[in-house]
Amino acid sequence: MTIAFRRIAAAGVVLGSLITSEAALAQAAPILSDLDRFHPVIAENGMVSSQEALASQVGVDILKAGGNAIDAGVAVGLALAVTLPRAGNLGGGGFMLIHKADSGETLALDYRELAPARAFRDMFLDDKGEADSQKSRFSGLAVGVPGTVAGLYEAHRRFGGGTLNFAQVAAPAIRLARNGFPVSEDLANSLESVADSLSQDEAARAVFYKTDGSFYRPGEILRQPDLANTLERIANEGPKAFYEGPVAQAIAERVTAGGGLMSTDDLAGYQPVWRDAITGTYRGYTVASMPPPSSGGIHIVEILNMLEPHDLAASGANSAATIHVMAEAMKRAYADRSEYLGDPDFVKVPVKALTSKEYAIARMADFDPEKAANSAEIKPGDVVPYESDQTTHYSVVDKAGNVVSNTYTLNFSYGVRMMAPGTGVLLNNELDDFSAKPGVPNAYGLIGGDANAVEPRKRPLSSMSPTIVFRDGKPFLVTGSPGGSRIITTVLQIILNVVDHGMNIAEATAAARIHHQWLPDEIRVEEGISPDTVRLLESLGHKVAVKDTMGSTQSVLIAEDGLRGAADPRREGALAVGY
Repeated sequence: MTIAFRRIAAAGVVLGSLITSEAALAQAAPILSDLDRFHPVIAENGMVSSQEALASQVGVDILKAGGNAIDAGVAVGLALAVTLPRAGNLGGGGFMLIHKADSGETLALDYRELAPARAFRDMFLDDKGEADSQKSRFSGLAVGVPGTVAGLYEAHRRFGGGTLNFAQVAAPAIRLARNGFPVSEDLANSLESVADSLSQDEAARAVFYKTDGSFYRPGEILRQPDLANTLERIANEGPKAFYEGPVAQAIAERVTAGGGLMSTDDLAGYQPVWRDAITGTYRGYTVASMPPPSSGGIHIVEILNMLEPHDLAASGANSAATIHVMAEAMKRAYADRSEYLGDPDFVKVPVKALTSKEYAIARMADFDPEKAANSAEIKPGDVVPYESDQTTHYSVVDKAGNVVSNTYTLNFSYGVRMMAPGTGVLLNNELDDFSAKPGVPNAYGLIGGDANAVEPRKRPLSSMSPTIVFRDGKPFLVTGSPGGSRIITTVLQIILNVVDHGMNIAEATAAARIHHQWLPDEIRVEEGISPDTVRLLESLGHKVAVKDTMGSTQSVLIAEDGLRGAADPRREGALAVGY
């Protein structure tokens, strides 16, 4: 398999003239060329890496206009709601990790969706008491109270640079929605692939498909006037324009019409939460990532702790010996995830124990370098109490050293595939991330327990893992990824590839990936892992399955002489761009 590494080949347009006419659109559309996939994009003053080229350029334009990384991060999040509708969103939620250079603080912003107040434990079960995936994935019951608007606004309120107000930061997204933008090949293919279900929703059909039912083709202009109006209201009035009034009413009514339980009171009561980041150390580096209700930070640190005693540099990147110990550590971490992780506002998560190096040593005490452990025999560890493939991530670094690492989602591609009429807002199906029935796998094959059972006003567990790695107290690597259950292991491998294997950020991004999540008991690998390595792993007792590519990491490495960016070549249209 050949993976092309792509980036912008010509400078973008300035903020003031961004997306104002079809001529400007043609100028702003990035000229993409195949480059050596092992070469990062290099910049001195600022860098944005996201899954969609126009949104990345919006972020850099904000930096050039005097905004800081948080201003740019908010602008990218709003722009992706327009240009990457399968994952970028106003109707979903996510996590943002922010590092402020002047104070040295690193904080986690939780704007994850909430279960409505009328949600109840067994709402996703059928008449026989079995988990009903139709209810948890494609009905109004699946829709969580959205957090994106409140989260992005709160990030800007607290940490925006002050040069640009929220309306200015939102302006590029409004212009993209109102004036339209050229449909990329990726977006055209995406909309065609979900047409059977997405077109069943009248409002979504009117936005994403032509009046005769035909598809938008690459290069044609897609306009979203209802979404532009919603964004404009938010820009002028703040979050209340989304969580109260006609937009909130339209969301609640659409969810209810789809069989859900959301009310306007649920929307009016939504608040994002500032939390302390999860931190750990690995070979002299400090790793900061998201705390619960993300499982990402805890288990990235836990797996790194389990791997630290092993010389991965000596065994080599993607060798059988390296993959073997990685898989065994991953099994144990995902077993722990099934038992202990949930919304910390509802359950006590043993963070200190799970992230301690002593626990990691005990967890790997039965590791056999010559034999794979049977996952059926691996149970959650004894501790002392103390998401979709269609998620998207972006990373932003500014010239002052401020950092944003943000992952947000609708869960499945285009979420529940419902749009609130008159708003342009697609709705999530994030509540599928709850344990519909403890012990029964969700859509990503993840097993959950009572800690992640459905409760009113509770946040479902997530794997989203926006991460910052520090060297000598300074940000060194900013990364994250979509990928559902595979987010944790994808982010982990970016860290290992840079720290243990000495890869530059583009090499670390392009390298073939592996994944084990305890159950099912198999190592999932991308094409690119040597057949000889696969045979060696099988001889150790592993089941190995070669499957589709995993993740879409958007990373920035901060070197002494400047910034190095890499957008994952696995997803068409991703772009790292700097200045």
